[in-house]
Amino acid sequence: MKILHLDSSILGEASASRVLSAAVVEELLALHPTAQVSVRDLAQTPITHLDGAIAAGFRQPGTVAEDPAVRAEHALSETLVSELLDSDVIVLGVPMYNFSIPSQLKAWLDRIAQPGRTFRYTENGPVGLSGDKAVIVASTRGGMYSSGPAQVMDHQESYLKAFFGFLGIQRVRFVRAELLTKGAELRSKSMREALDGVAVVVAGLFAN
Repeated sequence: MKILHLDSSILGEASASRVLSAAVVEELLALHPTAQVSVRDLAQTPITHLDGAIAAGFRQPGTVAEDPAVRAEHALSETLVSELLDSDVIVLGVPMYNFSIPSQLKAWLDRIAQPGRTFRYTENGPVGLSGDKAVIVASTRGGMYSSGPAQVMDHQESYLKAFFGFLGIQRVRFVRAELLTKGAELRSKSMREALDGVAVVVAGLFAN
């Protein structure tokens, strides 16, 4: 098994999503001790956001950029999509920022959404090409968005599920901690419950 572990929180050691994503990887390794883990810290080593020159590297086949910096970005795009396609499980540490995902993670998503590699368009609509993988999202939120009046503002988990589904990845699971900015007691309770749920989520991936 190959595990791709990505974190996107800007908070470093203070990050709740990093704690949860690390716990998910630890549980995966407990079940599969020989698994290989590749790690990317999207906050510490950011990926350049997509622009026309970078996108041409995978949207216009055969494009060879004259600028060495752009060629390096094209090579990075290839590395990123190859890492995804080569993995069996993707573990994402994803805090909610302003009702959505960190821009650092969005930059990665924009690089791996490559026509002909992770999806293709057909007469009957788009078809995902990314294979039978699983994604586990360590999701953290300051408020309550899984239920209640703020649920309509959740463009974090709903977006990730739709995005990976577009790429053909249907097994998207969430380990979630909410109310993290609502006081120390609620934060501690939410993190404890999320950590307690990690084993159940991981085991569920291999239940069938």
